[in-house]
Amino acid sequence: MDGLMFDTERLAVEGYAYAGRLTGHILPRELVVKAIGLNRENTARLVKEHLSGDFDYTAVKKIMADYTTEYIEQNGMPCKPGLRSLLDYLRQNKYAITVATSSDRDRAEYYLDKAFIRGYFGDIICGDMVKRGKPEPDIYLKACEILSLPPQACIALEDSPMGILSSYNAGMKPVMIPDLAEPDADTKKLLYSYLTSLSDVINLLEQTKERS
Repeated sequence: MDGLMFDTERLAVEGYAYAGRLTGHILPRELVVKAIGLNRENTARLVKEHLSGDFDYTAVKKIMADYTTEYIEQNGMPCKPGLRSLLDYLRQNKYAITVATSSDRDRAEYYLDKAFIRGYFGDIICGDMVKRGKPEPDIYLKACEILSLPPQACIALEDSPMGILSSYNAGMKPVMIPDLAEPDADTKKLLYSYLTSLSDVINLLEQTKERS
């Protein structure tokens, strides 16, 4: 969701920098990017490993979230190019789709509602619905269960290496559309396809249909 459907990872980087200025802590951009795709628990663990013991992650996280919410309330939801046309294509061609996001349900529902796309999806899978977050496969296995499809029949669209690893571990076909984090050599080996925008997904699916 974040970084793939919505241009919110950049907002998070800005929000963490803002929170750092308010609290007197510097959060390196590289650290924030490294946390992309992780759930709240794993992000907190990563941050605490790299910063001093007096760092209050909960307080900084809230400042960042408030910063992001204020931006969205003032400017609307920043959707990635091609999102609406892809969702229309998927609906018209009767693809079974869902959202598998590390965000908690309240945040996910808020984003989807603000983008006016909640109606494209049935149930969605959120980070607070599984025990283990990405890169473990739990969230994608749950998504396949909701869709009543085997993992090998599913494509996972992802913007982060952690998400790619999660979907690969679940047995799905990982497709990467990078946002802030480009795939390294190990991540590239896991990819079913590498695309530059959501619009390219339509061509990929059309080619897949032709081959079948």
